[in-house]
Amino acid sequence: MNKKSYFGDLTLLLAAFIWGTAFVAQIAGMDRIGPFTFNTSRSVIAILCLGLYLWISKIKFPENKVELLKAGVICGFLIFVGTSLQQIGLQYTTAGKTGFITSFYILIIPFLGIFLKHKIDLSIWISVIIGFIGLYLLAVPSLTDFSVNKGDFIVFLGSFCWAGHILVIDHYSKKFNPICLSFLQFVVLTILSAICSFAFENETLTLYNIAASWKAIAYAGFMSSGIAYTLQMIGQKYTNPVVASLILSLEAVFAALSGYLILDEVMTNREFLGCVIVFISIIFSQIPKDIFKKKYVNLK
Repeated sequence: MNKKSYFGDLTLLLAAFIWGTAFVAQIAGMDRIGPFTFNTSRSVIAILCLGLYLWISKIKFPENKVELLKAGVICGFLIFVGTSLQQIGLQYTTAGKTGFITSFYILIIPFLGIFLKHKIDLSIWISVIIGFIGLYLLAVPSLTDFSVNKGDFIVFLGSFCWAGHILVIDHYSKKFNPICLSFLQFVVLTILSAICSFAFENETLTLYNIAASWKAIAYAGFMSSGIAYTLQMIGQKYTNPVVASLILSLEAVFAALSGYLILDEVMTNREFLGCVIVFISIIFSQIPKDIFKKKYVNLK
């Protein structure tokens, strides 16, 4: 594994950490405003941050603006559907279940990758299975406590969008500047979220309610949207999409840890074991597939 791969993995790990801690803000932010208004507000902040960075850095958009715009629309639509379903689902289910169900994309991506003719190594499949077991132990308290309610189902539908989003970014992040692509996707997200906000959330759509939720909006907008999604695009330039999904699935682990540290939530032995297993799956996925071959050759 070269230095660029390590850089990509560390970048994705940081994105997962930010997203995991942002669950607290996502729940708190909907005390006064609806999910579409929350997403509109946070994405406006992301646009301002990314736009300022583009202006200061004097990054120019490529000549092939049509293709870049197409990529931005596709990424923006997928992230709009994914974030909308996640925010709506959080109104009817817990953050732990949301993190677990969202992480179903680590299983969806390899299957979608088959249709895109991506080669999936056996070690990756094993890592996916191990990671899935860890996430299950982390988020589901017992074998009899997993019920599919309305919120669970809504979040589950969103996991398909996150899987598609990772694969689309894997394709376009190697063609365009990730900051430009991230900026455009949030423009699309803002427009679509604002339309839904005015259409479905008129009763709570007031400046007073938005101002009262400013702390949650600011964190989700600047850190989760502006920083983390850009880190995702940068990291995926150098990382296999399936490995990227495994690293990003650590979002659920960081969500549990942030709940323990910030909200004084107690982590059970089962949840702690789930954290350990997920970390093991990530480490296993990073082992070079030819390491054992090299040792065998040296012994001979």
